[in-house]
Amino acid sequence: MVTKVLLGVIIVLIIAYICCGFRIVPQNNEGLVETLGKYSKTVKAGFIFIWPLFQRIRKVPLALQPLEISKYSIITKDNAEITTSLTLNYLVTDSYRYFYNNTDSVESMVQLIRGHLRDIIGRMDLNSALGSTKEINDQLFVATGDLTDIYGIKVVRVNVDELLPSPEIQRAMDKQLTADREKTASIAKAEGEARTIEMTTKAKNDALVATAKANAEAVKTQADADAYRVQKMQDALSKAGEGYFRNQSLDSFNQLAQGPNNLIVVGKDEMTDLGKVPALKKVWDASGKNEE
Repeated sequence: MVTKVLLGVIIVLIIAYICCGFRIVPQNNEGLVETLGKYSKTVKAGFIFIWPLFQRIRKVPLALQPLEISKYSIITKDNAEITTSLTLNYLVTDSYRYFYNNTDSVESMVQLIRGHLRDIIGRMDLNSALGSTKEINDQLFVATGDLTDIYGIKVVRVNVDELLPSPEIQRAMDKQLTADREKTASIAKAEGEARTIEMTTKAKNDALVATAKANAEAVKTQADADAYRVQKMQDALSKAGEGYFRNQSLDSFNQLAQGPNNLIVVGKDEMTDLGKVPALKKVWDASGKNEE
């Protein structure tokens, strides 16, 4: 009877022992099986069996994992201090290397990325670093891509989220920005005033030129009219006979006789020329009226 009870107990213990050896490795995970503390094999996701007390299994996730690297300071080439923070995505490509080749592969990867970022930004001045985030991301990705393979990790994406100068530098940059804006506004205002003066001067010059052209045209027109009247006068006088001028001379003497100064001495040959003066006046007045 005792033997049967003992046998039953042994059978129950064996069943319990075997049941304790069944494990489940989830999807996107690998299992590292250790026998008496030593690595023995790698198993894929699914239902597996290990020997309890002699073996244990360590599960390593293979899915893509995000990681945020907290803010830390970096000195640029021109000795300016800036604060940066990064985010990255990585996945485990070799679970054996990831778990056994380093006590903390993720931390080692973070230190490696920080070191390369310091090296990249340390070779740039402040303005170049602040305006070259994409180039920094590309260089950092290339620099860390192959080196993290020793940890069994692959960095899929790395991104510099922000590059912030120190508060002192930020204040100096704000002052410089304000000064540049004021300078730009002053230049724009001066250029506008210069343009206004230029346009006003041009308008005045154009008006003066137009006035001068109009005056010149008026003078030319008046000169043409005077020339025409002189020509008409000459034509009229050339057609007048000697008798006309004698009559004009008699009228001239009559007018002189009626005035207070009625004494005039002229030669015989010049008496006829006196008639030409009133005749010339009549012809001139007549030509003026015709033009009007």
